[in-house]
Amino acid sequence: MKRFIRSLLLATATVALAPQAWALGQPRYVEAQATPGGFAIVQGGVAARLHVDAQDYAGVQRAARDLAADIGKVTGVTPVLGQDTDLGALPILVGTLGHSPTIDKLAAEGKIDAGVLKGKWEAFRIQVVANPAPGIASALVIAGSDKRGTIYGLYDVSEQIGVSPWAWWADVPVRHRDSLYVKAGTYGEDPAPVKYRGIFLNDEAPALTGWAREKFGGLNHQFYEHVFELILRLKGNYLWPAMWGNAFNEDDPLNPKIADEYGVVMGNSHHEPMLRSQQEWKRHGSGPWDYAQNGGVLRQFWSEGVRRNKDFESIVTIGMRGDGDMPMTGDAAAANTALLEKIVADQRQILAKEVNPDVTQIPQIWALYKEVQEYYEKGMRVPDDVTLLWCDDNWGDVRRLPTAEERKRSGGAGMYYHFDYVGDPRNYKWINTNSIPKVWEQMNLTLEYGADRVWIVNVGDLKPMELPIEFFLDYARDPKRWPKEKLPEFMAAWAEREFGSEHAADIATLVTRYGMLVSRRKPELLDANTFSLTDYREAERVVADYRDLVAKAEAIQQALPADARDAFFQLVLHPAKAAAQVTELYVAVGRNRLYADQGRASANAEAAKARALFQADADLTKQYHALNGGKWDHMMDQTHIGYASWREPLVNIMPETRELALPAEAKLGVAVEGSRQAWPALDGKPVKDAAVLPDLDVANKPSRYIDVFNRGSKPFAYTAKASAPWIILSQAKGTVTQETRLQVAVDWAKAPAGVSTGSVTITGAGGSVTVHLRAVNTPVPADGQPAFIAADGYVSMEAEHYTAKADAGGAAWQKIPDYGRTLSGLAPFPVTSASFAAGQGPRLDYRVYLPAAGPLTVQAIVGPTLNFVPGRGLRYAVAIDDEAPQVVDILALNGVADWSKSVEDNARKPTSHHTVASAGYHTLHIWMVDPAVVLTKLVVDLGGVKPSYLGPPESARLAAR
Repeated sequence: MKRFIRSLLLATATVALAPQAWALGQPRYVEAQATPGGFAIVQGGVAARLHVDAQDYAGVQRAARDLAADIGKVTGVTPVLGQDTDLGALPILVGTLGHSPTIDKLAAEGKIDAGVLKGKWEAFRIQVVANPAPGIASALVIAGSDKRGTIYGLYDVSEQIGVSPWAWWADVPVRHRDSLYVKAGTYGEDPAPVKYRGIFLNDEAPALTGWAREKFGGLNHQFYEHVFELILRLKGNYLWPAMWGNAFNEDDPLNPKIADEYGVVMGNSHHEPMLRSQQEWKRHGSGPWDYAQNGGVLRQFWSEGVRRNKDFESIVTIGMRGDGDMPMTGDAAAANTALLEKIVADQRQILAKEVNPDVTQIPQIWALYKEVQEYYEKGMRVPDDVTLLWCDDNWGDVRRLPTAEERKRSGGAGMYYHFDYVGDPRNYKWINTNSIPKVWEQMNLTLEYGADRVWIVNVGDLKPMELPIEFFLDYARDPKRWPKEKLPEFMAAWAEREFGSEHAADIATLVTRYGMLVSRRKPELLDANTFSLTDYREAERVVADYRDLVAKAEAIQQALPADARDAFFQLVLHPAKAAAQVTELYVAVGRNRLYADQGRASANAEAAKARALFQADADLTKQYHALNGGKWDHMMDQTHIGYASWREPLVNIMPETRELALPAEAKLGVAVEGSRQAWPALDGKPVKDAAVLPDLDVANKPSRYIDVFNRGSKPFAYTAKASAPWIILSQAKGTVTQETRLQVAVDWAKAPAGVSTGSVTITGAGGSVTVHLRAVNTPVPADGQPAFIAADGYVSMEAEHYTAKADAGGAAWQKIPDYGRTLSGLAPFPVTSASFAAGQGPRLDYRVYLPAAGPLTVQAIVGPTLNFVPGRGLRYAVAIDDEAPQVVDILALNGVADWSKSVEDNARKPTSHHTVASAGYHTLHIWMVDPAVVLTKLVVDLGGVKPSYLGPPESARLAAR
């Protein structure tokens, strides 16, 4: 850590002097120096004139004004934006094919290639054109195939010159450049594989609602203009507006008009059909939200909605759920199916009457959310031109994807995904808890299985989800740019664009590490017992991971220029520190309760620490709200501590702690690693077992700890004496005020061969405790081949550390970097591969050394992926040595409780049982059976695995010679 901080302090270049990165993953075409054949946007204090024909779309005119303003922010020179025939000597010509005479003329004369744009969806080209018109030597042409294509081209240039899409939303600074030049050539993007790509503002109170009310007077067009611009800068095109306390079309009638002018396609959430919000029904509805009883009123209500919005670009949600996003009433699924089919038919009649007689030309989605998917699986169908919007399980695990037959439907399929959720097993909407590799893995499945018409993601309040929003929309726009191998490159490019090149690599590492740590278990799900306080030093390691993360982030914060610190706080430091403090708070509460049971005086100190962390959480929120003169006040109002059910607490609630009334005199206490007990016995609380440390073995060479603590108020002196010279103690004596920790290790050069026993006797404050231990000095017979060594009753192996692998049938296990809870994931690719018979698919081998014959259990820690292909499980096969492979379905147990645990843990832990006939070297084989199983870790339990959240740390390995 000191070396990390020192490297920051010794850096000579500053971010202020470093060029900002270009658009993520794209070729760089804007330079600060002139290049042969290039075009000067700004040179010598003069800016090129921007030209947009008056006939072009209003949204294009508006985005051109944004580009002019962005050039001014970067260079201090703002271009003139005109529509007249005076183009200037070196103009920037902006326009949409078919809507711009200037662009059409260039195309007709062969100056630009119209063929790459004509009839395309949202494509654009940026090109330096020589002699575009008489008297003009050169022009920069930004041409789009349609309105959004041109807009994307304009914002592409903005990003290339150094204006982040998050400049307003996250206060990312704009770095000054005296000059800007576009290199000679043609640049651009073709239609995206995913046609509609958007976000859903949801669960917006108290944070987003409180903030918007203070800054804009509510969720009105002034607020939404910032949202629309962000979506377009990120090259998205679709929005579901905030809905729980809001009615987009009604609260401000300018909202839908301006959305259409900007070029954002509007829709409504999965349970708000026909372009009408739930709030509108609450305000104007008459009678029950029940089509069987109140169909006439509902038809009129829906007719008004589509009539009102018929001139705006929209996707119409059809179907119906119960009021308030609940299941429909009624006991019979068949009755509900029949009713839903009638509802859809009637809704399409309304659309034909009010919008277009050819209803197939109106984009429509049917969201197969929760129980609605069950209706589909039982036979309900909608017309082929309706997009089937499949859904995840609200926790980022895709429930279902199209079959080969379903992929033939003209309406295609899409995905409704979640970065935020309110519901079972618990709300999560405070900070970003989404791991980018997990998002990639699930959305890659979605794309590969043909759900590519609509991607919409629930982003809650928007603000805390900056990074996953960007990745989601960027991946939808150009997935080939970001294969799994390039995910670290995405993070580095993002960090460089926002904060410059100097610290980009370190920042990318931090945000990647944060994603893994926080997605292990979302903060709202933490409690005092989440991480083991006694086994594998788990809680200590988790806290240490977070402390290291925060220390590095704080060091970078101080090394950045002052004007970059607000952005860094929002995007990097705050989420890291917020998650770290809440995690350490619950660990402190757990220690307080454990120490109180043991009678430790330090229980009171842990209670005080927990209270201090609770206050630190509140203080961190205040710090966020004070950023940039209070710009983001209320944005972190979401409660997150003290959940008692799935519902959020009204206020953050300090977890209960215990205080001990300590006697005046000192009193010895001893606790050991691996046990919740303490010695000597407390009055009236007998100790069941002797004090015994976990084994110490020559392969792993661990140290074990003994806590010597005070049960009274006065300090006391203690001594620690080992029974044998090969037992090494970190200290032999000292003074205990509250507690001290002794490390116990073995001098393996002196330890007897085989298994030896010994002890450490602690004496002090009139008492004495003997702690027993075993040293296993049985060297593994090396044979020159790599292997994991069993010790302490287990072998633990990270999935990527296989000792051999074999591909089969065109499929292979490949790494997804930084996936999962500890290191990475291995999954079979291609994800569309057919299933294999047991033992016939691609194979992973893990060579292990086991100290004895006998039964064992193999636990595979895998991602929480669901069986998204009808009729197929998610299976792998496993065997040890030459035994017959066992097929394990990771979803064999998938009831509500099983699913809840899997999303809480962000993992599933299927097991298989085996027996080995002898001690020695063995090989654990893992075969692919079905694609999409993501293996992260393997634990071979020889009977010694202790309860923990993350599983035992990785075992020692013999390297190959």
